[in-house]
Amino acid sequence: MARSRRVRAALALMATTTLLLPSACTKEQPPAEAELYKNPVTLTWWHNASDEGPGKRFWQKVADDFNKLHPTVTIQIEAIETNQLQRTRIPAALLSNDPPDIFQAWGGGEIIEQVKADYLKDITDQTKTEVANIGSSAAIWQVEGRQYGLPFRMGIEGFWYNKKLFADAGITAPPKTLDELKQAVAKLKAANVIPISVGAGDKWPAAHYWYNFALRACSIDTLKKASLELKFDDPCFVKAGTDLKDFIGIQPFQPNFIATVSQQGAGSSAGLVATGKAAMELMGDWNFGTMETLAGDGWAAMKPNIGWFPFPAITGAPGDPKAALGGGDGFACAKQAPPECVEFLKYIASPEVQKGYAATGVGLPVAKGAESGVSEPVLASILKATTEASYVQLWLDTAYGSTVGNAMNDGIIAIFAGTGTPQKVVDDMKSAAKK
Repeated sequence: MARSRRVRAALALMATTTLLLPSACTKEQPPAEAELYKNPVTLTWWHNASDEGPGKRFWQKVADDFNKLHPTVTIQIEAIETNQLQRTRIPAALLSNDPPDIFQAWGGGEIIEQVKADYLKDITDQTKTEVANIGSSAAIWQVEGRQYGLPFRMGIEGFWYNKKLFADAGITAPPKTLDELKQAVAKLKAANVIPISVGAGDKWPAAHYWYNFALRACSIDTLKKASLELKFDDPCFVKAGTDLKDFIGIQPFQPNFIATVSQQGAGSSAGLVATGKAAMELMGDWNFGTMETLAGDGWAAMKPNIGWFPFPAITGAPGDPKAALGGGDGFACAKQAPPECVEFLKYIASPEVQKGYAATGVGLPVAKGAESGVSEPVLASILKATTEASYVQLWLDTAYGSTVGNAMNDGIIAIFAGTGTPQKVVDDMKSAAKK
């Protein structure tokens, strides 16, 4: 879904928090038109639509359609789960000097690190039209004003929930405050329903609780400063861990949540909601398509029961109650990739392809002109919440870069496991920031 001016303005604030670190990258000249598509080229493409579902099918169609338009370009796809891509596969491939030509890129601190290491192709001059059409959210994939990737999805996260399970438990409306969320958890437990599923086995889904508590405990200025300076001295960061520990204490999650994966199979956290075994899951806008895949033949009956609401406000907390956590997915080209890689990036960001992406229901696209592709009311509600958010904070592990982000996530998971402390999370972040 194309971003409205209000969405672009909100995301512009988010983008500016991570774009000021220096880089030593040189400007690349676009290839002469006659050089493109002249010789046979094979592009290797890594993306994270690893389950057999609408996302994976759509990306295969995009590759096939591009090949029909440009027969000299063959695209070889490898679909890899997000956690593997982000934590192991992409870092290892970049270090090996044999990376895929085009691969998933989340922007923010991670792309700054990759640019400083001279891993990515500068696509600034070739993508001016696409960047202008996407708007300010494209800046998340910039460093020092130079473009190193393009987004294809953008949105905020919140709780996906089962309307029928809520009604059966006597919950008449989605919770707007943390106290109301805790009351809903109690009612669902009384009805013998798993209140909330979480894929702590993949770490980042559980870590997002801490991120949201930090968003409520910290001021926007504090969060911006932390992203720029990687300093975490404000007591609000410890408060986020304290609030998380208190929430875990009411036992809202499924049994063995510490080992549960997030998006693979019916027993995953998304699968528990998709099959009606759990009432809620905190997750991004892509979860609609993920649940469709995991529900299989049961999706037709489940789909009308699926709703969404933003992370609740916390009464008396200093953080902005209308701020939201969000981010996007994009792709970047390895520095040594052929020029056709950039053309493929531009094709993915085109309004026609973005409209098709919107129609899959796996996420909200970013290009103007793709609005009509979004037909699901629940996804439209996420767009509305995004436009109404006073501020959108980029996922903290992305905003702070992989070194701090990984240490932070590990510390948060220790709290979930009962072995960590709120102070230890912050101490680990500070130590990682010095490396």
